[in-house]
Amino acid sequence: MHEKLLLFEGVNGAAVRREGCFATMGAMSGHSKWSTIKHKKATTDARRGKLFNKLLREITVAARLGGGDVKTNPRLRSAVLEARGNSVPNDTIDRAVKKGTGELAGEAAYEEVAYEGYGPGGVAVLVEGMTDNRNRTAGEIRNIFARNGGNLGESGCVAWMFHRRGYFSIPRSARDEETFMDLALELGADDVAVEEDRFEIYTPAEDFASTLEELERRGVPLDAKELAMIPQTWVAVPGNRVSQLLRLLDALEDHEDVQKVWANMQVDEQVLAAP
Repeated sequence: MHEKLLLFEGVNGAAVRREGCFATMGAMSGHSKWSTIKHKKATTDARRGKLFNKLLREITVAARLGGGDVKTNPRLRSAVLEARGNSVPNDTIDRAVKKGTGELAGEAAYEEVAYEGYGPGGVAVLVEGMTDNRNRTAGEIRNIFARNGGNLGESGCVAWMFHRRGYFSIPRSARDEETFMDLALELGADDVAVEEDRFEIYTPAEDFASTLEELERRGVPLDAKELAMIPQTWVAVPGNRVSQLLRLLDALEDHEDVQKVWANMQVDEQVLAAP
């Protein structure tokens, strides 16, 4: 029986060992990652509408590929939980499931696509999408990269830098660090991070739904929760390239065929706070 190890991203860089978990500095203090930045962005009505459509599309595709029973279809279960967490009405979710299983007439048959490339500052960018016209979408994504100082690369050029994992963000105000660490151990977390304004929990992808249900059962508030592609390494972005990089990522996320955008960026929080 081996000891459970937790990789702990602290805010002061000190390594700490406590009762079965190993803590070491990961992200640089005073820097923000893309996962943090996008969850802090204000959601306009137009963007919320697009988010609903993307969540429902994922539910429909998941139901088509794996069936409409959330108990036997982990992907569908995760998609439904994410939709509910974003206030999508239950009857709307049910219709999306039935479209996927063929019980209701659905949209065009969508196929999953992925695009890989580099943004300003050498940041690796991974784009996941669903489209009914692969050639059209590829051309449009290529143009977005080109217009915003990036380059669309070949398949496999950056995907190896990311691993799919469950991600949960808990506000620091919700609990102290000691009880957070106890919670992470009880949940069987792979990694955790302590940032200035939040705690983060990372789990294996297959444990995302069960971890979310347990956090909700315990009444733990969550700022963010998702199945995420987590970078294995991070790139610190020079201050003069941040605005261009954020424009690229925003433009990609705004495309109707794009489901998720992942990037291994780190940005100095003082640069983000500057007018």
